[in-house]
Amino acid sequence: MPKRRGWRWTAWVMAGVLVVAAGLTGVVWQNTYALREEKVSLWHGGKLLQGVLARPDRGPGPFGLVVFVHGDGPVDATHETFYRPLWESFARAGYASLSFDKPGVGGSEGDWLDQSMEDRAEETLAAVRWARGRPDVDGRRIGLWGASQAGWVLPKVAARDRRLRFVIAVSPAVNWLRQGRYNLLAELDRDGASGREREAALRRREATLALLGRRASFAAYRAALGDAEGMTEARWAFVTRNHRSDATADLRAMAGTPLLLVLAGHDVNVDVGETEAVYREVLPASSLTVAHYPNATHSLVDHEVEDSDLRLTLTAVLAPRRLYTDGFLADQARFVRRPDSGGGTTPEG
Repeated sequence: MPKRRGWRWTAWVMAGVLVVAAGLTGVVWQNTYALREEKVSLWHGGKLLQGVLARPDRGPGPFGLVVFVHGDGPVDATHETFYRPLWESFARAGYASLSFDKPGVGGSEGDWLDQSMEDRAEETLAAVRWARGRPDVDGRRIGLWGASQAGWVLPKVAARDRRLRFVIAVSPAVNWLRQGRYNLLAELDRDGASGREREAALRRREATLALLGRRASFAAYRAALGDAEGMTEARWAFVTRNHRSDATADLRAMAGTPLLLVLAGHDVNVDVGETEAVYREVLPASSLTVAHYPNATHSLVDHEVEDSDLRLTLTAVLAPRRLYTDGFLADQARFVRRPDSGGGTTPEG
């Protein structure tokens, strides 16, 4: 969800000074959630995964359950606490939330960069099976929530487990290669790149795609392109493994499972127009609900907040529930309360 930035250490120090000056009572309250969190573990593929089961703060259950599927990167179970406002909103709707550290993150064994989207789907199915064995989970009311890269995982899981009650897809792309091109051009436009810079970036992209197409080694990539621009050998292997991902066939296979598609108006990562068009073409209108948030970024944070380093950090510390764009948390809770309601378009946030 909210993106990582190199400024974080400095901004947190600044925020800490302000927090101390303002007093801690309100901050502690803002970062206290109506949840009962339990550390849990799961053995999958010979490796231990560790995570969190966050149940509503009252009642014995059994509760419905939302299983979280992360986006890209080394994400821990709480997404550095940014999932907790979502967990609380689901708890108020009578649902628990389940989330695991990615392999190699936190207490989980393995390496998330060694995974394919198929591997991630199998891991999610294992989490669902594990949850159905819990007496405090209502196995008839289990659904999925996933963001960004999870868009290539969620349909695979829902196509294989037809018992899932719903899917919530936040800022998903459809095709890995088209998404990459859109993201590149959107960032160049945002940064005011010149025509020459744009042409150079597109040439580099075409050269990279040619290398991926013949499954070239990282050494060959470095030899052909020189500056790695942040690419590592492990990341290159991950991209090589997954760059042909396309969600269309899996979306068709999961058709009929109620799905909430969440789209942001300031998304430079995903072409939301293409995503919506494909989802509407492939999925039955009766099972698809589309929610638009015109003021939000890819991470569903208001773009005015995300564009200010200091404002983003202060909001995260002092009022974390307000990080997300207006209506987003309430709409998530409303959807899981009535997952079998008809499709349509929610009021814009």
